[in-house]
Amino acid sequence: MKVTKAVIPAAGMGTRFLPATKAQPKEMLPVVDKPAIQYVVEEASAAGLSDILIVTGRGKRTIEDHFDRSFELEAFLESKDKFDELKGVREITDLAQIHYIRQRDPRGLGDAVAVAEPHVGGEPFAVLLGDDLVAEGDPLLQEMLRIHERFGRSVIAVAEVPRSEISLYGSIEPETIEDNLVRVARVVEKPRPEDAPSNLAVIGRYVLTPEIFDALRVLEAGHGGEIQLTDAINTLAEEQAVYAYVMDRPRFDIGNRLDYLKATVELAVDREDLGPEFREFLRDLVQRRRLL
Repeated sequence: MKVTKAVIPAAGMGTRFLPATKAQPKEMLPVVDKPAIQYVVEEASAAGLSDILIVTGRGKRTIEDHFDRSFELEAFLESKDKFDELKGVREITDLAQIHYIRQRDPRGLGDAVAVAEPHVGGEPFAVLLGDDLVAEGDPLLQEMLRIHERFGRSVIAVAEVPRSEISLYGSIEPETIEDNLVRVARVVEKPRPEDAPSNLAVIGRYVLTPEIFDALRVLEAGHGGEIQLTDAINTLAEEQAVYAYVMDRPRFDIGNRLDYLKATVELAVDREDLGPEFREFLRDLVQRRRLL
């Protein structure tokens, strides 16, 4: 069955980015001139996923407002002949058919995915974390969808990280199939470096079969007292194959201050309107500060 639906969990409190996230969602932090979650919605839309469910929580209303029409703003821009800006804000509302549901309690990523079951139904679907970015135009999600179409099974994205950092992620035990493709034997959530089965870390992109909901329903709270999606993937891997696409390109966790800065720089230097002058500024900065 062709994947047409995406779920974007965006209910986290963003405590790693306080105080900036005290009064605004971390997913709405601007990266250059767009909020982070807009890049994620654009990525899903570009992959052909036209039906998007965003899982929110208290204090996240600005996400809904961002993707909604703003008639007052549009009228103002039109009256001032700001037609490029008008085109840009109208395009936001046309990216996809976007729905919203609240995660009642902050019980982890697995619980956030579980609340999407009535919307997803019995179809395979993609999950994109609302604060995890890849470069614009990166084919990661398209590659994962092709693997799903090939095997008809769940696919998760993984990336190599330093073993000293693997305790921040889920770590997979891989069985190599071909370049950039492995089968997942098991996933260990946030292991100690010495206990990790590999340095391949689960990152924020998944294509899941609907059987994941069967696994989520019987799960008890795991690491950190939360319902862990990785635990459900482990259960699923016991019943059917689960694959992992090994990504070897940059990705950014914008809930992390350093990654947020990296994402801003990487995305800005690729912009046609900003890139040339910004690259010149960076060259000058390196020379002035003697950074190399």
